[in-house]
Amino acid sequence: MPIMRKIVKIDPEKCNGCGQCVHACHEGAIQLVNGKAKIVKESYCDGLGACLGECPQGAITLEEREAEVYDAAAAEAPHSGCPGARMMTFRKKPSAANAAATPSELRQWPVQLQLVPVRAPYWAEADLLIAADCVAVAYGDFQRRLLRDRRVIIACPKLDNTETYVDKLTNIFMINNIRSVTVAFMEVPCCSALVRMVRTALAQSGKTLPLQLIRIGVAGDGETLVTE
Repeated sequence: MPIMRKIVKIDPEKCNGCGQCVHACHEGAIQLVNGKAKIVKESYCDGLGACLGECPQGAITLEEREAEVYDAAAAEAPHSGCPGARMMTFRKKPSAANAAATPSELRQWPVQLQLVPVRAPYWAEADLLIAADCVAVAYGDFQRRLLRDRRVIIACPKLDNTETYVDKLTNIFMINNIRSVTVAFMEVPCCSALVRMVRTALAQSGKTLPLQLIRIGVAGDGETLVTE
């Protein structure tokens, strides 16, 4: 039965989907839904507001209203939270099941722009690869030629909310010491929006970073360095 108590309130107009509050909420009450932070389980929110100071947009406040009773036992269970948004780093090593298998070049998780945190230790001094979703599928040499020694963000400029993405990339560039940016996109016209998105974010951040543009053919037939 709902009771009157303090609980987190998230303003969707101010939220830019950066995901900082998702990582700050250890109880797993907050998740990203359609690019916006949202309370998905009232009984997991303790009302203490640990996430307030993590929101760069000031979108989170505390309010007193009728809400589900805080369930500490459920909130502290290992399954709480969003596994897809849990920040992780990996070291290069062969597969335990098959020592001869080619190891992945991926060094961090998550990778989707909607889920990556704005602040993360793996952004420090990073050579950042921003790739269209289709690039990894189309380009057979993606891991060796593009992903190796880089941190990665993937996004779809046609299907995703690019306005939200521009704001998030701007914050990532502003807050972290990124060394360089490589944008890998497909040769189809709609995919060039990814380049415009990154250029806009760099301009808004006030940072001047080395920028490399790589265009991949739709048949995955190699890469072209774009010098425009």
